[in-house]
Amino acid sequence: MELLEWGGTLKIVVASDSFKGSASTFEISDYIEKGIRRVQPDAIVLKIPLADGGEGTVDAIVTATNGNYVTKEVTGPLGQKVKAKFGIINEKVAIIEMAEASGLTLIKDEERNPFKTTTFGTGELIKAALDYGVDEVVIGIGGSATNDGGAGMAQALGVSLKDRNGNEIGYGAESLEKLSMIDITKIDPRLQSTKITVLSDVTNPLCGENGASYIYGPQKGATQDDLETLDNLLRKFGNKLEREFQINLVNRQGSGAAGGLGAGLMAFCDAKIYSGIERILSYIKLEDHIKDADLVITGEGRMDNQSVNGKAPLGVAKIAKMYHLPVVAIVGSEGNQLENVYNNGIDLVLDIVNKPMTLQDAMDNVRELTANAGEKAIRAFRLGFRVNHMKEEIL
Repeated sequence: MELLEWGGTLKIVVASDSFKGSASTFEISDYIEKGIRRVQPDAIVLKIPLADGGEGTVDAIVTATNGNYVTKEVTGPLGQKVKAKFGIINEKVAIIEMAEASGLTLIKDEERNPFKTTTFGTGELIKAALDYGVDEVVIGIGGSATNDGGAGMAQALGVSLKDRNGNEIGYGAESLEKLSMIDITKIDPRLQSTKITVLSDVTNPLCGENGASYIYGPQKGATQDDLETLDNLLRKFGNKLEREFQINLVNRQGSGAAGGLGAGLMAFCDAKIYSGIERILSYIKLEDHIKDADLVITGEGRMDNQSVNGKAPLGVAKIAKMYHLPVVAIVGSEGNQLENVYNNGIDLVLDIVNKPMTLQDAMDNVRELTANAGEKAIRAFRLGFRVNHMKEEIL
């Protein structure tokens, strides 16, 4: 087995987020390892699945903790039945992704309609988790197709949302216009003794120009003409929740996450919202794996100056720099300006695109393109080591 000049086998930790819509965290790690082994076949490559509260959160935590999966049939965002999985770890903690039940990937592009999509299935997932007698339910709330403020979720948990005639309103944001009374007398009583933890990298308030509707509505199918209406519907709902629960929600940081599901979870479930990546890194004990590594490789689908705001790669870099380790980020695409990224622990950003190509071409060839970037990462690391070694000899 070939040893490097410093007399030991190279240990590389690969902890990359998924390239959303293209490859999972597991696939990206495999592709990077393939590239590494072209240059350093004897390297110890430790692959750690990663997520930030969105897609892949359940897989990342369950895999790292040797947990178990549970699959349930629940209501999808447009009322269809879908198979949704969640995880049980340490027998007392359930890990849920709202996107499994209420996510954008569950509907076709032409079906996207934030007036009609509902979080009812997310409530069903929470209820299913409570059936396992857990002490805590951890919910990743990225990737939503919804804009109903968590109303559907609340209805699935036993809350009655009534119109002025005492009839139950329907589902989706459009039904919030009819809301006159909130009745929580039949809410699932197990919520009172269960800790609800929300993982999110979204800090937007429920309403306003930076709120759920204006910022995230367009990707869920809203037109520019729809945004004011959607915002007003959430404001009406938020104001009712504030009066009912005597809490601040409309302008509260994080309440706009997942189309206002953040607000609904805080109101109906007394949930606390945390940075997704910080909690996940704690669950998977990344620091224990990194501290004796030689190189850390992370990544995400797109990296730009906004990636410092709660994104997975910067969380990885923060831990790596505690041990003065070099960090390479392999990304699907990069922004023009990366000063914030380089000032927060990333030493090198490698874009997998190596020639002019369309987005579809890059997605179709993500396996080989990512492997090539993995090879570049290890070559850059070896070059840096040799340069430093030569400097030390000269001095």
